[in-house]
Amino acid sequence: MIRLFMAILMSFALSLPIFAQEPSADRSATGGAQTLGDIMARQKGEAVQDDFRRNATGDPSNAADLQQQLGTLGGVSDPELWRALRYGTADISVSAGGEVATVLVQDGGMRWLLMRSGPVAEYTAYGLGGTIALLALFYLLRGKIRIDGEKTGRTVTRFKAVERFAHWVLAGSFILLGLTGLYSLFGRMVLIPLFGKESFASIAIVSKWIHNNVSWAFMIALVVIFFMWVMHNIPNRTDLKWLAMGGGIFKKGVHPPAKRFNAGQKLIFWSVIVLGASISASGLSLLFPFEMPMFSATFAKMNALGITEMLGMEPLRTALAPQEEMQLAQLWHSIVSCVLIVIIIAHIYIGSVGMEGAYDAMGSGEVEEQWAREHHSLWLDELEAGKPKSQTVAGE
Repeated sequence: MIRLFMAILMSFALSLPIFAQEPSADRSATGGAQTLGDIMARQKGEAVQDDFRRNATGDPSNAADLQQQLGTLGGVSDPELWRALRYGTADISVSAGGEVATVLVQDGGMRWLLMRSGPVAEYTAYGLGGTIALLALFYLLRGKIRIDGEKTGRTVTRFKAVERFAHWVLAGSFILLGLTGLYSLFGRMVLIPLFGKESFASIAIVSKWIHNNVSWAFMIALVVIFFMWVMHNIPNRTDLKWLAMGGGIFKKGVHPPAKRFNAGQKLIFWSVIVLGASISASGLSLLFPFEMPMFSATFAKMNALGITEMLGMEPLRTALAPQEEMQLAQLWHSIVSCVLIVIIIAHIYIGSVGMEGAYDAMGSGEVEEQWAREHHSLWLDELEAGKPKSQTVAGE
């Protein structure tokens, strides 16, 4: 009988928390306690309505509250004070540092972590895997794009040594940055389970050193490449015809006319320049968060230009703590880098196994004359007409 009574009592006791945490529970009856639904939603990374906690920060200016040692409005209650600090509603005055210095508790790190390990990592994996799969399928269906006409045995100087050097510095540094960046993004999820924490940590330290230092070579090469080739990559009407014909890569024997750079190469060029510049800016902001904040200035300009109003948004907050700047810059850095990596994978495919003779342009700098005639006929016509004079046809 005693055992039966104890079992019933224990079952009743264990059921109490469940009843108290039902999703439909009235918080007013529990002083604002979380419901079971809140806890489960937070565990899933979903948004949780926390106004009941956000607004319970007390009123230190109210003398009546201050007289209540444990008053519910929390004039001198530690929980309410910490909530006020967390949500940025505490009345804080500082002697130096401005508004940013009043940020004593910054809880954006969890949002950053969930975003980075969630959507950013997930969509990056889909993007990389999907791109490689599509290129493999394209290769199986189309095969290597061969030179259709009879080879002449003569070569044309496509790129000078200085151009190839700048290209390979940019390409090599980007590959190193991409690999070390992907290691940083996926290392914890993939490599720690395989090799353990110590091996991951050792490689991570080296990767971070490589990433921070090789970035300077990338930025310098990016500037050199821009001034070297920008005049050849200005869009023109010929590009429209090239795009309409799909560049001739989908059907054998189709060769749309093109100048020194066709429309596809121009898209690659401007993607590298624009996205590379954005990656560089966010990277510098990460290296020097106190000296080069990126998003506070950007948000201020968006507010001033009325962009946020046009998008139906509230004005963006411009007083950001250094931690917030780094969180936003790191997310932007990762997202833009992954987009550029996907584009460069397609570029590497065409420049290597995808097209016969394409690698020679950046390998030796000399290309088969028939290849030049099929893929850059207008440029070859200029060479044969003596324009520009710096280019010559070899082997004659």
